[in-house]
Amino acid sequence: MSSNLRSQGSQNWGDKVFEGIPVGKEEPILFTTFLDGHDFSPNSRRAFVQDIGKFAAWFSTANRERFVVGRVTTRDVTDFREHLRREQGQAVATVNRALVTVRRFFAWLTDQGHVANNPAKKVKELKRVALAPKGLDRSQVRRLLREVELRQDVRAGALFSLVLYTGARVGDVATLELADLLLGERGGTVVFRLGKGNKQRSVPLPLLARRAIQAYLDSRPPVPCQKVFAGERGSLTERGVRALCEKYSALIGIKLHPHLLRHTMAHQYLADNGNDLVGLAQILGHESLNTTARYTKRSEQELAASSERLNY
Repeated sequence: MSSNLRSQGSQNWGDKVFEGIPVGKEEPILFTTFLDGHDFSPNSRRAFVQDIGKFAAWFSTANRERFVVGRVTTRDVTDFREHLRREQGQAVATVNRALVTVRRFFAWLTDQGHVANNPAKKVKELKRVALAPKGLDRSQVRRLLREVELRQDVRAGALFSLVLYTGARVGDVATLELADLLLGERGGTVVFRLGKGNKQRSVPLPLLARRAIQAYLDSRPPVPCQKVFAGERGSLTERGVRALCEKYSALIGIKLHPHLLRHTMAHQYLADNGNDLVGLAQILGHESLNTTARYTKRSEQELAASSERLNY
């Protein structure tokens, strides 16, 4: 790629994040250089674009001046945190993610000598009671799979079964290739080659998942594409996977998204396997058992039910 093309492509990051926001002349270039200097996943890049844009927009409105990185103070970051939580009513996890994003961007600016210090360094994240990620219960999973069967939607059946039995991430689904599947009567395996952090993992495929996937493969359209999930116009993208979830959300009256199905698999695996955290961590591709252990915590509904049983 020529330097001119690289510069043009890179500039789009800065233009995108600060679109419609009054900023200094160097800010788009700085943000672009920051992103291009790190090997972030597409999801991480989207998060940075969203969070830094959100902070810059708030800064210019609250202070009635252009967003210039050298003008940001610790007070600004603290007030931004309170704005998100109290005025916008955003979830603690969402607020904390934005804080981490701002802190990381300014840490890079400090290391590169663009600002004297990191104004977000001393701003603490909001505390929250750790609860288990939400998942679907058995009746909700049954409702989803029944709707899929009634519509004879073999592709949806294969995709949902893959996630519900392996805990695949949306990126795992979108990048899965035919060569990554090993299906047999007595066993099966799926290899996720481009997991989080570009780590590869091999996950067993239970019988019901193998049957659903094989039924789809037997009717898969003859498209010149090596991706497992394809349509008439080519491979199914991450956006396409989310759109499929939205379609069935409307049909069954339950808000679905790919990670909810991953959470569902994690909860069910632990329930059916005596809280085998080591096995679940290997299947989900977690580096730390602390990440997997969050599924052993109680959900809000379970805590509420336990509280109702209190009797003095």
